Amino acid sequence: MSRYEAVIGLEVHVQLATASKLFCACSTAFGCPPNTNVCEVCLGMPGALPTINRQAVRYAALVGLATNCAVNSYSVFARKNYFYPDLPAGYQISQFELPICEHGFLPIQTEDGEKHIGITRIHMENDAGKNMHSQAENVSFVDLNRAGTPLVEIVSEPDMRSPAEAAAYLKALYGLVTYLGVCDGNMEEGSFRCDANVSLRVAGSAELGTRTELKNLNSFRNVQRAIEYEIERQGDILAEGGLVRQETRLYDAAKNVTLAMRGKEDAQDYRYFPDPDLLPVCIDENDLTAWRNGLPELPRERLARFQAMTKLPETDIEVLVHNIGIADYFEAVAAATSARQAAGYLIGPVLRECRARDIPVDPRCWKMKPESLAELVDMVDKGEISAKMAHDVFGELFESGVSPAAFVREKGLGQISDADALEEVTASVVDAHPKEAAAYREGKTKLMSFFVGQVMRATKGKANPAMVNDLLEKKLR
Repeated sequence: MSRYEAVIGLEVHVQLATASKLFCACSTAFGCPPNTNVCEVCLGMPGALPTINRQAVRYAALVGLATNCAVNSYSVFARKNYFYPDLPAGYQISQFELPICEHGFLPIQTEDGEKHIGITRIHMENDAGKNMHSQAENVSFVDLNRAGTPLVEIVSEPDMRSPAEAAAYLKALYGLVTYLGVCDGNMEEGSFRCDANVSLRVAGSAELGTRTELKNLNSFRNVQRAIEYEIERQGDILAEGGLVRQETRLYDAAKNVTLAMRGKEDAQDYRYFPDPDLLPVCIDENDLTAWRNGLPELPRERLARFQAMTKLPETDIEVLVHNIGIADYFEAVAAATSARQAAGYLIGPVLRECRARDIPVDPRCWKMKPESLAELVDMVDKGEISAKMAHDVFGELFESGVSPAAFVREKGLGQISDADALEEVTASVVDAHPKEAAAYREGKTKLMSFFVGQVMRATKGKANPAMVNDLLEKKLR
C-alpha cells in the first residue's frame, strides 16, 4: 500500500433548518405520518410552480461565508434529470453551472498541524423522498414528506489523504453548520450526511486514479471505517494488476464492507438545464454585508477562547467545542465556578456516565443541569466534599438531577475539615501504629499512604485529604 496514496473528496448534504420546504409552504417537520406534508409542488404535479424560500437562501449564504467562499450575487437553479420512485417530478431541482457559493476552504487540524481543505462549490437543491422496502411483504413504499426539503451540498476538493483527515473535515463542517444554526445536525434523521469519493494513485503522481463513491454515510465513525475499507479494497485490486471500476458503493456497517450499487454517473448523464420555472437567485450586497456582520462565534474561535479559559490541551477542548449543546452547557457551568474544573467534569465523569447509561451526548437529555454541576465543583473546591467522594456519587447525581448539596446532607457525606477533630484522629492512628511510625521516621516515607488510609478508614472516607496529609507530616516528624 505504501506505493499508493489515497485521494479523498467529500460531498456533504446539509438539511437546512427552515420551517418550510425549498419551493413550497409544506412543513419540514420530521416523523409525521407518511405523505402528509405534501402539496402539488413537492408531488411534482404538472403545472405546479415552485417559489424560492428566502430563509434557505440566507442559510446557504451563511455556510458560504463561514467557509471562506465567494458568495455569488447571481446564481441559477437547474433540473437534474433522473428517474427514481422517490423523485415524483422525474428531476431534482439543483444548481449546476452557477452555484450560490464557490472557491472556499475549511481549516482542519491534522497530526502535521493545520491544513486547509478546499471547497469547490456549495449549491442549493431540494431533497428526494424516501423509499422503504419490505422483503417480508415483497412490496415497496414511498414517503414523500421529505421531498422538497431544502439542502445545501458542500463539495470539497480532493484534498484529503487519509480517513482521519476526512473525519476531521466532516466534524469541522458539522460544528460549523450547527453553530450557524442552519442545520439541527441530527445525523440519525439524515439532516447531515455524506458521500465520499475515494481513489488511489501512485504516490507522488499528479494523475488521479479511478474513483468510487461511497453513498449516504451518516456517522463520523462510519465515514472513517468505510474509507479505510475502500482504500484497502482498491489497494488489493491494484496490487493484483486489476482495474478499479468507477461505481457507486454502499457501506454495510455491520459487516464493515462496501458493496457495489450501480455504475457511477457523470454530470452529463443527468442532462442538466436551467429550470424554466425559477428566476435566478439575486443576493443584494447590503443583505450579504448584514449576514457577514451577523455571523456568530464559530467553533475555532470558541476553541481558542475555551483554551484560554481553562489552559487545557486543544484535544481536550475539542471535546467541548464539537457539540454546540455541550459547549453552551460548559459556558453555563464555567460562569458559576472554575472553568478548568468544569471542563474536567464534562470531559470525564459526564461523558463516562453517558456511555455507561447509553444516554445521548446531548445536554437536553441530561437531568443534571449546569447549576448542579457548578454546585458540585464548588463543594469540592471548598472542601465540603472530597474529590473521591464526588467521583463515587457522581453517577447518582447525574441520573437523578438532585442538588448535590441536598444529596450530601441527606446521605451524611460531608467532608470533615475541622482541624481539632482531624488532629485527634491522626494522633490516635499514629499512636496505634508505633512500629510504622518509627519506620517512617527512619526514612520509609512511603508509609505515609498507609497512615492516610488508616485515617480515611477511621473517618469513613470523610476526612479532608489535604489536611490529613499536613497533620500526619507534623505528627510523624
